[in-house]
Amino acid sequence: MTICGMEKASLVDYDKKIAAVLFTGGCNMRCPFCHNAELVLATPEDALDEAEIFDYLEKRKGLIDAVVISGGEPTLQKDLIPFVEKVRETGLAVKLDTNGLRPDVLATLFGRNLLDYVAMDVKNSRKKYSMTAGTGVDFSAVSESIGLIMANAPDYEFRTTVIKELHTEEDIADIADRIAGAKKYFLQKYKDADTCFEHGFTAPSKVTALRFCEIASQKVDYVGLRGF
Repeated sequence: MTICGMEKASLVDYDKKIAAVLFTGGCNMRCPFCHNAELVLATPEDALDEAEIFDYLEKRKGLIDAVVISGGEPTLQKDLIPFVEKVRETGLAVKLDTNGLRPDVLATLFGRNLLDYVAMDVKNSRKKYSMTAGTGVDFSAVSESIGLIMANAPDYEFRTTVIKELHTEEDIADIADRIAGAKKYFLQKYKDADTCFEHGFTAPSKVTALRFCEIASQKVDYVGLRGF
C-alpha cells in the first residue's frame, strides 16, 4: 500500500467514532479544485512504513474505534483488499472513501464483508462529470458503484463538494436523481488551499447551499451541509 499520510485520531471523518485516517497516494481523477494534490501525485517512494502503521493501531486498541482509508483514491491500490483484511483482524471498523471509478474493487470488498462504512464523492451531474473530474470518466462505473453501495454497504453516504463555478440547481437535481433513495447525502463547502491543483474557485452562498439541500431532499432521505 502506498500510504502517504496518517491522521492519528480524528473525530470528524467517521460519525460517532474516533478514527485513524490513512491517506493513499495516486488518483484516477484530476479534479482542478482538489486540495490533496500532493497525494494525487504521490509515488511509492513517498509511502509510510506499513509495519509502523499497524504497530500504532495495535497500541491504540481501546482508544480508537476505526480506520478510515482515504486518498487519493484507495481502490487503485493493488493490495488494498489484503490490507483491509489485516485492519479488520485488529477488530477496528473500516470506512472507505472513494470516487467510485472502480466498482469491481467495491464488489470484492462487499463480497468479503470488509467494509463498515463507505463515503463516495459524486462530483457533478452526468453532463459535467468529466469536466469536474478533470479527466474523461466512464459514467457507467459511477452508476454501478452507486448501486453497489446502496445495496451492500452496512452504512454509507454520498457527498458533493459544491462550487459556485461548477454547480447549479439543475446539476444538484440530476445528482439527486442518480442517488434517489439513498440514506445520506452531504453538500460540502469548497475551501481554497495552497495544495489545490488550480485556484479561482469559490463556494456558493449558504442561501444557495440551502436551496441545493431543498432540491436534493426531494429524492434522498437525509441531506446535510458541511462547512457552511
